[in-house]
Amino acid sequence: MSRMVLIRDFWDYLKVRKKYWLLPIIIMLLLLGLLLIFTQGSALSPFIYVLF
Repeated sequence: MSRMVLIRDFWDYLKVRKKYWLLPIIIMLLLLGLLLIFTQGSALSPFIYVLF
């Protein structure tokens, strides 16, 4: 429940302050974090780390 409140508050902040340009940056950071978490112990790790 608290996670949904945090997301809703963040969305309200973006709407009120007109900071929509932050949304793509945050989405890309979340996707990058998920990619690193899910590929941490897999056979794809050497290929992912080459990209960075």
